[in-house]
Amino acid sequence: MKWMAAILQAKDAEEWTYRGEGAVNLVLAYCGSSPHFVGKVLRIPKVSNDGPECENGHSALVNHESLLWGKFEGIVSAPTKEIAEQVYVQKVMFPLLGSEHVDAGIHVLVSREFLVAVDNKVLCQRPSWRVDAARVNPLCDSVLLIADHSLFPHVSGSPKEDFCVSVEIKPKGGFLPTSEFIAEGNAVKKRITRFKMHQALKLHQGKISQISKYDPLDLFSGSKDRIRRAIKALFLTPQNNFRVFLNGSLIFGGMGGAADSTSSAVAQSFHDGLKHVISAKDGMHIKGFVDLLTETIFKSGLLNRLLEVQKLDAIDIEGAIHAYYDIISQPCVVCRQIGGKKFSARYSSIHSMQRDDKVKIVRDYLISATAKDLSMMISFRSKGNMDQESPFRAVYLESSKQTFCYKASFIDLDMKPLKKMEYYYELDQQIVNHYVQLVKDTDAHDCGENPGVTEVASTSVKNGEMAN
Repeated sequence: MKWMAAILQAKDAEEWTYRGEGAVNLVLAYCGSSPHFVGKVLRIPKVSNDGPECENGHSALVNHESLLWGKFEGIVSAPTKEIAEQVYVQKVMFPLLGSEHVDAGIHVLVSREFLVAVDNKVLCQRPSWRVDAARVNPLCDSVLLIADHSLFPHVSGSPKEDFCVSVEIKPKGGFLPTSEFIAEGNAVKKRITRFKMHQALKLHQGKISQISKYDPLDLFSGSKDRIRRAIKALFLTPQNNFRVFLNGSLIFGGMGGAADSTSSAVAQSFHDGLKHVISAKDGMHIKGFVDLLTETIFKSGLLNRLLEVQKLDAIDIEGAIHAYYDIISQPCVVCRQIGGKKFSARYSSIHSMQRDDKVKIVRDYLISATAKDLSMMISFRSKGNMDQESPFRAVYLESSKQTFCYKASFIDLDMKPLKKMEYYYELDQQIVNHYVQLVKDTDAHDCGENPGVTEVASTSVKNGEMAN
């Protein structure tokens, strides 16, 4: 386990700037001059405003989690959740995604004063809904220091003034489930992506202002045309799924995931930023950039490996939840809710499995959940005069006759807690039930039977469904 001896104090907070955040961590980029931190970011755990603070940031793994991760050396014995998560990245995600694409980072000791100072400093930069939900956890002993993947490592032969443009994409789930354990009433899951159905629920909840046309199946398709279509959709409605950085500074997308749609002014600003990157006629820089990203994703095969990890979820949450209740030695709540001999028989094959098989089902589901929720960073710089023996792969952009070196990394590889299985099941049912009801209401409205259904609901269903 790698540690840095220095302890960050309150005064050090001035050298860290807000980069963004997810549900679990706040991300800060370094803006000072210390060689230990230049080109690095900190991932600082957050704690819910509704829940109590935990000792040392998080408690170590619970007993049942030890069953899941005991086969991987160092996870169960880790004294804190943060350290367990770092070992999880090293022991579990490295082999699955490739160590060249994953950075486990090192731990840096922090004082409570540093964490409080950071929390106060970034408060006004965070999206209000993120502020309402969680804050920096002031009781963490350490935080994770990793490479800033929005920057390209300087290599011999490249001019220091050269640019680096980086794209962050949250691909989300790239396949449709086929599990026999999906209830007949939820069969829509086999036709419509989880992402699209969740968009309808988020619109209903007011979390987004419009439905995204992005389809994860396009991005994972292996078809250059469909990959291009996915990237264009992400550009039009980035939400928290698409961001672009130029030399480490955000030039497109929301800091905390709040960029619902792209206005003409934002598009123009982005276009102007790309003039330093893509050689093209005026007005064609964004198209050139989309082509570059498309070509890279198509040729790299990066998403093929990710998709295989996602597909570790072989029987869907509707199957895995039954194994979960057996692992924690509790009566199956789902079987009790659905009742009836017919339904009980459907899931009896899971409940009658050997314990090790049930453990594998749940473990694979949680690893898949990490893969469905991570982000992918692809960074580019002009090959130009770089050393021809550069370790980085290259891609040629035909439209501009330029060659770019690129590197790709997977970030946000959080280990999902075992107790989230119940949350995953409940959210899954909420998403599907809302979508099914929305389709029924819209169909009734289209037939003139239910004029009370809103136009927004109708649009959300059609946008979400017809793209398939």
